Amino acid sequence: MARALTTKAVEAVKPDTSRCEIPDPALAGLYLVVQPSGAKSWALRYRYAGKPKKLTLGKWPIMGVAAARTAATEAIEAVEHGNDPGAAKKKAKAERIEAQQSERDKVKTLVDQYSQRHLSGLRSGGEVKRRLEAEFLPAYGDHDIHEITKRDIRDLLDAIADSGRITTANRMRLYLSGFFNWCLDRDVIEVSPAQGVKPVAKEKSRDRVLSDDEIRWFWRACDDLGFPWGPFGQTLLLTGQRLGEVAGMTDAEISGDTWNMPPERTKNGRAHAVPLSEAARRVLAGVERVESRAGYIYTTTGQSPVSGYHKGRNHIAERMAEIASKETGEPVEIPHWTFHDLRRTCATGMARLGIPVRVTEAVLNHVSGTGGGIVAVYQRHDYADEKRAALDAWARLVADLVEGRADNVVQIEGVAG
Repeated sequence: MARALTTKAVEAVKPDTSRCEIPDPALAGLYLVVQPSGAKSWALRYRYAGKPKKLTLGKWPIMGVAAARTAATEAIEAVEHGNDPGAAKKKAKAERIEAQQSERDKVKTLVDQYSQRHLSGLRSGGEVKRRLEAEFLPAYGDHDIHEITKRDIRDLLDAIADSGRITTANRMRLYLSGFFNWCLDRDVIEVSPAQGVKPVAKEKSRDRVLSDDEIRWFWRACDDLGFPWGPFGQTLLLTGQRLGEVAGMTDAEISGDTWNMPPERTKNGRAHAVPLSEAARRVLAGVERVESRAGYIYTTTGQSPVSGYHKGRNHIAERMAEIASKETGEPVEIPHWTFHDLRRTCATGMARLGIPVRVTEAVLNHVSGTGGGIVAVYQRHDYADEKRAALDAWARLVADLVEGRADNVVQIEGVAG
């Protein structure tokens, strides 16, 4: 009588030039299948409804001898109860594949892949991932991506806009477009449902002024980031000067507590003196200089002023959101702002302090408005003292906001219009 198969016996079996089946004497119908490649597996031969059937049980050595006999015994019992184990296995496999396919095409699965394979390599990827997870997945995460329609996208963006977050809605349109285009490139979908979807509303960027909380978060974010964008942003806020003017600032232009820009460095072609508050002087003194023939203060190469303003702004904005969320204990959505909005924030802050418009225009080096026309020609007073008082007052207000002391804003006196 042949001996039952053992682990040692199975291991000792050598492959032949053709496929062979070795029966297990311990259980009728159970075979060890050996391929010419040396691969081994278990199979059960049985009859169901009068017809011969074969059921693959598992691969050796993942399925050992004892496990193979157990699986074969369960299959034989199923036959005895009128069930076909082979058909049951095929059905289970089909259901498993269907479930895997369903999960594969779920929006949340694809967003996760998009985050890992694309967003992780982008500086702004973290923010895009957070927005998709916060705004998109709660509504559509469990949907099959092929079910998402253009109307769904519009409904989502409208809902965000209706909550008063127009800027967020417009950013989400861009984020969703990027996600669906990625799916399109990978042949997941044939048409992007975000294609042709327009912004929900026009953003009024020219009205953007940072709130008191945002000024505090901005200043602390700049402190955390350091050179170049930290002190650069703080200088923009404290002086209210134009982006390119601050970027091109040189040590040669600074004389004591005044920053003197020659005509060729200003937008209107007029020389402009900017009094530097104590806070502004501290910021500039804290900048470790990179050797520069031109004497640029804000340079990383020594050859040219800093550039890549959009990325710099994003660094500050991302850190602001982190600080705000930690401070409030919940995610904070900070409306989009630009570096130019810091100039507007400075002007608005001086108006808040009761500083006359003409003085504010002198600080900003505006020639329109009250300083335009005949006034600009005949009124040669440069408002040096008034500008200094205004920028000093603005710097104190910023400091009070950062330290949480600005409960009541006191208007300054002695600044004539």
